[in-house]
Amino acid sequence: MSNGSSSRNVADSLRSELQRYLPGQKLPSSRALVERFGVSPVTVSQALATLVAEGLVTTRPGAGAYRAHHSTEEIRTVDTSWQQVALTAEDQRAGEPASRIVDATGISTNLAVPPPNVIAFNGAYLHPSLQPEQAIGAAFARAARRPGAWQRPPLEGLTALRAWFAREVGGGITPAEVLITAGGQTALTTALHALTPPGSPVLVESPTYPGVLAAARAAGLRLVPVPMDDDGVRLDLLHDALAATNARVFYCQPLFHNPTGAVLAHDRRRQVIEIAHAANAFVIEDDFARRVGHGGPLPPPLVADDPYGTVVHVSSLTKPTSPSFRIAAMVARGPVMERLRAIQVVGSFFVPRPIQEATLDLVGSPAWSRHLRTIAAGLRDRRDAMVTALHRELPGLAASVRAPTGGHYLWLRLPGGTDETALAAASLRAGVAVSPGRAYFAAEASAPHLRLGFADTAGTDEVVEGVHRLAVACAETDVTAA
Repeated sequence: MSNGSSSRNVADSLRSELQRYLPGQKLPSSRALVERFGVSPVTVSQALATLVAEGLVTTRPGAGAYRAHHSTEEIRTVDTSWQQVALTAEDQRAGEPASRIVDATGISTNLAVPPPNVIAFNGAYLHPSLQPEQAIGAAFARAARRPGAWQRPPLEGLTALRAWFAREVGGGITPAEVLITAGGQTALTTALHALTPPGSPVLVESPTYPGVLAAARAAGLRLVPVPMDDDGVRLDLLHDALAATNARVFYCQPLFHNPTGAVLAHDRRRQVIEIAHAANAFVIEDDFARRVGHGGPLPPPLVADDPYGTVVHVSSLTKPTSPSFRIAAMVARGPVMERLRAIQVVGSFFVPRPIQEATLDLVGSPAWSRHLRTIAAGLRDRRDAMVTALHRELPGLAASVRAPTGGHYLWLRLPGGTDETALAAASLRAGVAVSPGRAYFAAEASAPHLRLGFADTAGTDEVVEGVHRLAVACAETDVTAA
């Protein structure tokens, strides 16, 4: 094994050899393992730590590593059938259907890592080649050494970080109107719990982000879809839905909407706020994609133009960085901020201070602006490659595609009657993972669709190859024209 062997490779080799040792028998010394595998002592230590964490190996300071003991009592079958009754009894006591539906299927489809050699058009995050791994690593290293970095932070978040988010939003927002959260999904869940009680209606764009659909259902809320067109939510239908349902919450994505990529038209922005305010309703503005534009000016967030405190704004840094960089902020004015804060404190106390310190370091460094320019160019190139390849390989379907000016996705309308699930399965067999459109609708879908993500690809060549594989799957399932 070469000097470049990773700790994972060493751990895999040792794991496969453990059956040669009796429980409690000593493994070769670290020095012997260093010589055998041709790696550093640090790599060997990391490999042994992996096996310790798996419960396969134990270590004794100054003595070495040993195969772990496993008693037969540690593995047993437990009858958990009673849980089926316990988990549903509360919702059934009044004789009503269960109001809470905890189902992560729509989210899991997009979070699933495809098998090796499968192109990830289902991906919701940046490909590792587009992530600022070195800048994030350096930021965490510097933050971890900062005095007080491991102390308890303010419950609302570090003042300096809240001030940064406030400046990014604009519109006279102050740090006191910002709450730091552990990622955008956590912020959305907190907002839904804060703004409306179980059993209440919540309006959502149709289609919309599956994560908010799952969070609302898990909270026992009733989803009411409001159709969109190419310029965002239809105002006439929003007005009618608020009047018909008496809903107090409307969730929307005004910028680079997931999954369609639409941007709310300029003349609709203020009207959304006015319509919601007239109905005494809140608008949850999910501004997740602001930092993954493809170049060009962007409209300000809705909250920056809100004179009433109607908008609860969510801004995340996960999309332009890494799926593991779970940091976001909520912006709200008035008494609702105290409720948001209280729900977060009850649920998770606070966001760990080292993450907040590292975020401050990252966004304050010269590398941050360079990174944003890099991903804008990278996403734009991948988008153009996908659009071009679709017109070449699947011209009948490409006619429905509208190239977004930001974000990660194309929204592809399929012919009526297409079995999305069958097409997705055929695509996976052909070597490309896609997202069926059904999961993006709160009720019946207007038509079959696919969401095709281009951000989690190695480059334009992989995008082109992925579209070719999709064309093979379409031919297998007789999907040829819109």
